[in-house]
Amino acid sequence: MHILVYANIFIFSLCLLYYSYKRKKNKQLPPGPVPWPIIGNVPELFLNRPTYKWILGLMRDMKTDIACIKLGNVHVVPVASPVIAREVLKQWDSVFASRPLTMATEYSSFGYLAIATAPWGDQWKKMRRVVASKILSNDTLGWLGEKRADEANNLIRYIYNQCKSSEDGADVDVRQVVRQYSGNVIRRMMFNIRYFGKGSEDGGPGVEEVEHVEALFSGIYLFYAFCVSDYVPCLRPFDLNGHEKIIKKVMKTLNKYHDPVIEKRMEEWSSGTKITKPEDLLDVFISLKDSNGSSLLTLQEIKAEVADLMYATVDNPSNAVEWVMAEMLNQPEILDKAVEEVDRIVGKDRLVQESDVPSLNYVKACIREAFRLHPNVPFNLPHLARRDTTVAGYFIPKDSHVLLSRIGLGRNPQVWDDPLVFKPERHLIDMVSTSQVELVETELRFISFSTGRRGCMAPTLGTAIIVMLLARLLQGFTWTIPGGVSKIDLSESERDLLLARALKAHVKPRLAPHLYAAMRGQTKDLSVEGTN
Repeated sequence: MHILVYANIFIFSLCLLYYSYKRKKNKQLPPGPVPWPIIGNVPELFLNRPTYKWILGLMRDMKTDIACIKLGNVHVVPVASPVIAREVLKQWDSVFASRPLTMATEYSSFGYLAIATAPWGDQWKKMRRVVASKILSNDTLGWLGEKRADEANNLIRYIYNQCKSSEDGADVDVRQVVRQYSGNVIRRMMFNIRYFGKGSEDGGPGVEEVEHVEALFSGIYLFYAFCVSDYVPCLRPFDLNGHEKIIKKVMKTLNKYHDPVIEKRMEEWSSGTKITKPEDLLDVFISLKDSNGSSLLTLQEIKAEVADLMYATVDNPSNAVEWVMAEMLNQPEILDKAVEEVDRIVGKDRLVQESDVPSLNYVKACIREAFRLHPNVPFNLPHLARRDTTVAGYFIPKDSHVLLSRIGLGRNPQVWDDPLVFKPERHLIDMVSTSQVELVETELRFISFSTGRRGCMAPTLGTAIIVMLLARLLQGFTWTIPGGVSKIDLSESERDLLLARALKAHVKPRLAPHLYAAMRGQTKDLSVEGTN
């Protein structure tokens, strides 16, 4: 009797599975390559690198703005149309509000504890409440403004110290300058330090800061890098892409620098030797209490969110400004127009401040154009479908990974005239109905800070950091192409969207000497040893 019951249950289950399979099969998926049995298009990941070029090439050949690529049992759905992107992140925002689990994000978020990569659920909701109300609130960011201003001053001091010894100026590694500025800003806001070690007397990074920022960028490029084991989990022990080895090294480096600071600070707070008023974001994290008066966040949650905010801060400003400067050097009329705006709005008797940001519309137009034409990564962080749905008339199965193509959106010829040409003026048209240029792109014609539940939670802070960086460079120095070079090579790297060669530019001071002299007085010790 029992055997008959079990047999009926088994047959009924098979019928349900078959019916579900037939129902989904009969619904039309977006166009894509024919998958192999079981493994899908995984072999193509090995045969076509980098993967994003293969995917975008497929979409171009198929003349489609939405596609479907089967990787293992996962449907990967890239999108290159603003109309479809808005449908995903506006009409179906709640459906696509989760994130897929990947090997790299498991490491980087200490087991999916951090807000950016956590899947939909209680942990994400908890961290989102904390970050929105306490960490990235207007009040918190307001009292941290002085630290950001200090780093903007140090930026000027560092570049000036490199070129002051010669009347002809000097060649500067722009990539290092912009990356280290971004790293300095988040280290000051997070830990109230500029240096993990002794740093450099000229205001530049020491070996520790260089290693720290390089680790952050290595991690960023691995989070959702089409790792084979993310789609075929049984292959993870083999580390076929070599990604697990790299992310372990990244986390070892970050933990080496972050853990001593975090653990010592927590000990100070628990022992009462730390002042009760927070001085940086780490203090805010540690001081948060739940309704019972206990610590709201665990040590692992704090470590995860610290790293999360570090990643989120360094990439966009540095990549965009390096590209803007490269494009400007090849189009001096754009450079001159941006400098003229800074001189007109701010003048030469004081340095640009965050309060000037709303008025620097042409500078922001240049940054918007960099976001459009030169995004920092090929795809936005993936959105996981929490249930079956329909997008652009196509069936999107539950657990699909929807990827908004930053390249496909920003360089879409149906949206942009001359899409491969750097033209900041195109963004001034939007000022017809508004008083100023905004870096936020709500219509998803390109990706700046994204939108919806998983969009950037601090676009105002992101805007301030990146505009201050570019405006200070333009105001403080005269920039030209280095000697012996007729034109900046704007070729993209073979493996990512960076400039193939780090930008080198020639700089000369253009402000009154006393403004640079004032920067020399702001050399207080901002190393770990000097602030604790």
